[in-house]
Amino acid sequence: MPRMTTVCRESSTVYRASDGSELPLLVFEPGDGAQPRAGIVMFHGGALRDGSAYWLAPHCRELASRGILAVSAGYRLVGHGAAGIDDCIADVRRAIEHFGRLSAQRGLGKSHLASGGSSAGAHLALTAAVISPEEPAAASEAGVSAVVALNPAGLDFRCLDPEAQRHLERQVGIAEGRLTDYSLIEFVQPGNPPILIHHGTRDEIEPIESVRRFRDAMERSGNECTLREYEHAEHGFHYPGSSIHFAGIIAATARFLLGRTATN
Repeated sequence: MPRMTTVCRESSTVYRASDGSELPLLVFEPGDGAQPRAGIVMFHGGALRDGSAYWLAPHCRELASRGILAVSAGYRLVGHGAAGIDDCIADVRRAIEHFGRLSAQRGLGKSHLASGGSSAGAHLALTAAVISPEEPAAASEAGVSAVVALNPAGLDFRCLDPEAQRHLERQVGIAEGRLTDYSLIEFVQPGNPPILIHHGTRDEIEPIESVRRFRDAMERSGNECTLREYEHAEHGFHYPGSSIHFAGIIAATARFLLGRTATN
């Protein structure tokens, strides 16, 4: 897909976490003054204990050059402000709310918006999109209508042996025995938003078989779920630099986002 513009405008702002702390939003938008035609807010990976909004800045910069409002959001990390995964999910919901307001200022409504991310960040975005919050008032008024997941983790935690489940619970701050409460395949039902997944066939964190099971469950429920498989690619294959897949991932993601706006 040809680029809509040759440059993008970059800025930054913050949103407030539920504990009152300020978290970063890196904003990338078309640099020629044109109104964006779609929008996406993305969340970095790092197993909920590491990472930065800057990790997905290259992806957002390239998407913005194609006419898309692209935002990379930070969130509290476990051990650094977040007690566990629930705090991370709460931050993601708040970031999506703020993203909705930024998008509305640029003429974009919910039908033009998506969330997404990499690895644990993809899991957070998917969780916010398919699992209802405990308090309905906490749900984003703007929301999103699609999700883009780059080598997502946590699609099917039931495939882990009990020892691995306990280790992961300790790692990300989940009460013992509750890991599968965050297993996304358990929440597939009719009406889930369309999802685009980019995943390597040699991913060592989330086996491709788990991703295929999730895709199949989505399709059986009548939902749209497109899985793009990358032969021999391992976890984190989508970053620029040494990756041979970066340009193709950006092009496919832009088609997914902009194609949806053409039907709304």
